[in-house]
Amino acid sequence: MAKIINGIQQIGIGAADAKKVFDWYQKQLGFDILVFEDVAPAKLMTRYTEGSVQNRVALLALNMVGGGGLEIWQFKDRKPQAPEQPLQLGDLGINAMKIRSRNLAEFREHLTGLSLDDVKTIYEESHFFFADPWRNWVQVVREDYSFTSTKYLSGGVLGALIGVSDMEVSLKFYRKLLGYDTIESDLKGVFNDFADMPGGKGNFRRVLLKHRKRPVGGFGDLYGPSQIELVQSLDRSPVPVFKDRMWGDLGYIHLCFDIRGMDAFRSEAKGLNHPFTVDSADSFDMGDAAGRFAYVEDPDGTLIELVETHKVPIFKRLGIHIDLKNRHSEKPLPKWLVKMMRIHRVR
Repeated sequence: MAKIINGIQQIGIGAADAKKVFDWYQKQLGFDILVFEDVAPAKLMTRYTEGSVQNRVALLALNMVGGGGLEIWQFKDRKPQAPEQPLQLGDLGINAMKIRSRNLAEFREHLTGLSLDDVKTIYEESHFFFADPWRNWVQVVREDYSFTSTKYLSGGVLGALIGVSDMEVSLKFYRKLLGYDTIESDLKGVFNDFADMPGGKGNFRRVLLKHRKRPVGGFGDLYGPSQIELVQSLDRSPVPVFKDRMWGDLGYIHLCFDIRGMDAFRSEAKGLNHPFTVDSADSFDMGDAAGRFAYVEDPDGTLIELVETHKVPIFKRLGIHIDLKNRHSEKPLPKWLVKMMRIHRVR
């Protein structure tokens, strides 16, 4: 089977209190569809947890406006660690997640009313940044795509801003393996929208990547289009976001893509000298959901998760679920069926 990217499924956030983080994003940003809450040992992730199996709780939350979800991840037997020094813009890893909004002004006003420490001004009517209560940076991007209408002013995950050390090397990875074949912009200099962020007053090269219109299947219509923005510091040596820390510690831990054709991805990743570092190899249960997952590192070690979804619950109590394993890979699920995920809404 040829490889297909249906969209960004979720971004992982390491938290000290997963339920508290979920409650805030559910109430304030509309991530109110709780797909699963799973407690289990992370047996396959020991490469990134210092060789030890760590027990964890993971919650997957979606926003039905459209976009990827949040996988909120918490150690059960270990206190998660913050970086020794605060993250600086351009450090190697996920610097911010991007979410979509049709109305930046109203959404910014909503956030300002929450008394957050950092809510930046709208930049050229296209986007603004804010930091959530746990100092995770978020870029809100003006974007009209919506899967369905809700009362919320913002949608799901649109993409990520990722710090890199060598732009040309990273472009090859994201364009070839993940299919971001359109360079929307490629700029160098000092940027006003970065200026008030930690480390943001320096010189940067920033490249915004998107996909050309392409076939998608499964939940692709829910995820919608996505974008990746690569940021390289030109006047300092960046450090890895997870330097001397474990995967699962505080902050953005991975970016996850919903895909079909895992074996094709595995072969191509190996050919690019970025072989899978983790591969569940078969269907792997995550509470009531199931699928095959794998991890690959970008050139700077940022973790990219690939998930081939096999099963998603609809009516848990009755054992009714969406079976994607044997479905045509380029046929999106009917909109009415995906909307039934609303049964998992947390009010």
